[in-house]
Amino acid sequence: MITAIIVGAGHRALIYASYAKLHPDKLKITGVADPNKLRREIVAKEYGLTPEQCFNSAEELAEQGKIADAIINGTMDRQHVSTTLPLLKAGYDVLLEKPFALNEEDARKLYAAARKYNRKVMICHVLRYAPFYYEIKKRIVEGELGRIINIQTAEHVSYHHVASCFIRGKWHRKDVCGSSALMAKCCHDLDLLTWFMSGVKPAKIVSFGGLHYFCRKNAPENSGEYCLLDCPIEKECLYSTRKHHLDHPDRWSFYVWAGLEHIDNPTLAQKEEFLKNKDNPYSRCVWKLDNNVVDRQSVMVEFADGVTATHNMVCGTSRPMRKIHIIGSLGEIHGIMDDSKFTVRHIDLRPGHEYSETEIDLNIQGDTAGAFGGHGGGDLRLAEDFVSLLEGNHPSLSCTTLEDSINGHLIGFSADKSMEENRIVELDSSQFSNAALS
Repeated sequence: MITAIIVGAGHRALIYASYAKLHPDKLKITGVADPNKLRREIVAKEYGLTPEQCFNSAEELAEQGKIADAIINGTMDRQHVSTTLPLLKAGYDVLLEKPFALNEEDARKLYAAARKYNRKVMICHVLRYAPFYYEIKKRIVEGELGRIINIQTAEHVSYHHVASCFIRGKWHRKDVCGSSALMAKCCHDLDLLTWFMSGVKPAKIVSFGGLHYFCRKNAPENSGEYCLLDCPIEKECLYSTRKHHLDHPDRWSFYVWAGLEHIDNPTLAQKEEFLKNKDNPYSRCVWKLDNNVVDRQSVMVEFADGVTATHNMVCGTSRPMRKIHIIGSLGEIHGIMDDSKFTVRHIDLRPGHEYSETEIDLNIQGDTAGAFGGHGGGDLRLAEDFVSLLEGNHPSLSCTTLEDSINGHLIGFSADKSMEENRIVELDSSQFSNAALS
């Protein structure tokens, strides 16, 4: 049995830790570290922890020496490196939420520490574990598409997701959370590009984007500052906080109602009062906040072997969606993750034909995505693989070790630099070689 301690008892860490409930013979939660007393108490009650197993911080935990096998680190983006470094030194292997660093310098520090202390660090790139992307990767590895020529990915961030997390929510400002919207939302997708390329390094990156819609100049005429207090058009507004969070009280509840977690089962009336508090960003008009992260961004990558790839992040869409199109010398794959379906096409030279195609429907192949949680079924599969890795088993096809996750992050850091400085960025990943650690 692998023992693990939760560091940062937020939504993501608790999802990965829940694998212990499904497989108590494989994983046991033996501690929690979080500055929030209420969250420590919630985890303690959930997993039967004593006060001696609860800590105020990662640093306090590290001072105890190694008292478990591993850490599940679900702290906020800005804290990932600073909380992980002392825990690596203390002897822990770590499952670390993405993005694992805010910039190249911190990425180098984490990489160097993992190698210095010979610890396993696995990054929570859960989409590698979703059956949709796993099946695509397997077909690439088996040579079904031939040599990859081009990859196109896109994430459509829905109107309620962008409003809840990137305008009113805790990822609304890069200077507050530490990450850009691209890294906070799409480092999964950038990781997929490098995973499908099987170790070929990205060489050049260019990116365009910005905050162009969710800003004051686009506020509807006669709109107020606070949805439920002074807005005469609230009833007609697509971004009414009432419509987003009282009519849909379970939508993004773990973020929206975090300020009410001291109340057991708050009523709708209590939630409405909470949304009328002017100090609560969820009370505010989405066009009149201080958010500064982009609401759209396009990224183009050229890999060292000449393969080109694009990723488009578009916020405010009607439907949340991730799309992919991979074109190879022998065939292509085109699909939508949210449907758990993709189409495989090949050239067909028979008279009267142009191409042949086969639809792969993963919804009818036995093990459904939903059985393993969110992100297309990837969440708990990742937790399962982390346990397997610590048990000494060979890394899986999906295994997202720190070393294998670096290039995707470098694409994201470089894309933001390209967009901000309006230039092509040439990427040098040699700084992560063994020689760089001497």
